[in-house]
Amino acid sequence: MTRLLVVDDSPLMRRLMSEAFACEADFELEFARSGLEALEKLHAFRPDVVTLDVEMPEMNGLECLDRIMVERPTPVVVVSAVTVQGAEEALAAMELGAVDVVAKPGGALSLRMEVFAPQIVEKVRAASRAKLPATHRLRERVRAKMGAAPQPQHASRLRPSPRLAAIPAQGEGLVLVGCSTGGPPALDVLLRPLPASFPWPIVVAQHMPASFTGALAKRLNGLTALDVVELSRPEKLAAGCVYVARGDADVIVSRRGGGLAGLSAPADAARRWHPSVDRLVESALEHLPAARILGVLMTGMGDDGAAAMGRLFDAGGRTLAESEESAVVWGMPGALVRAGCASEVCDLDQLPRALIAALAA
Repeated sequence: MTRLLVVDDSPLMRRLMSEAFACEADFELEFARSGLEALEKLHAFRPDVVTLDVEMPEMNGLECLDRIMVERPTPVVVVSAVTVQGAEEALAAMELGAVDVVAKPGGALSLRMEVFAPQIVEKVRAASRAKLPATHRLRERVRAKMGAAPQPQHASRLRPSPRLAAIPAQGEGLVLVGCSTGGPPALDVLLRPLPASFPWPIVVAQHMPASFTGALAKRLNGLTALDVVELSRPEKLAAGCVYVARGDADVIVSRRGGGLAGLSAPADAARRWHPSVDRLVESALEHLPAARILGVLMTGMGDDGAAAMGRLFDAGGRTLAESEESAVVWGMPGALVRAGCASEVCDLDQLPRALIAALAA
């Protein structure tokens, strides 16, 4: 039985959450109407997963999440409003330790349930299997157990990261990155050390709602020397740039005017996850030799990207997979590794150097 603590001050949202899990016999639900109440139930109910609203009275979601990660680290799925501020707060929550985000439903109630219920159930199931780093904020957890007042952590407090040296990769090529649950912080670790002179464009398919990918691109752009943009319209793919696929859609590689271009395409209903990593890789293989494509598959539920990156590997391309030890959820990279199609498997913090080394080779 998976114990789920739903934290939301809205009676309607608590009712929607109750209805979403009504037919899921393996879940036990408990509810909290504020951050303070959530902290009480964190210890009394001892949940396996928490869903957390951001805007709440008394103690907002970010403050509550900060305390959760110190007092009793638990996988958290943020349920955020579909607004610019909501998106930015949701991404700040992921930097503080949340593993995933889902957009609050809007529109007619029947449509809310039809779209929202499967999404939240799937994300909570994935979060229940998420692995939080044992060392995450260890010093503060020890201080808290000794009775010392916790020191709040601010999502905007950035860790320094030395830039890696530029590499003289020749000719046209692409780096294709796929990730899902736990992906935004992993993208930070992957992209932050890369130099502005990085020689190939990087296209990212991160499973995420459309209301959040623009904020994700903006946030990453402030953390790395590379130029990061959301790919919401046709763009010529240029060296030194990262293109984050728009959520709730797919991204494909094409040719325009003799050069490579990235296009946002309507989500392919035949594929389960969007933006689809498989579709991105398949489209790139139509326009480039496999040897000029480098695939990177990081943390995420499911197996999106494993099949197409397997074909890339078989055709002579190179693939990097995040290790089970560092991945929040080892679904996507694990599927690639089990298929025997990963050129290299390494911990998240080693992926930037592995990427540079693969290009240099």
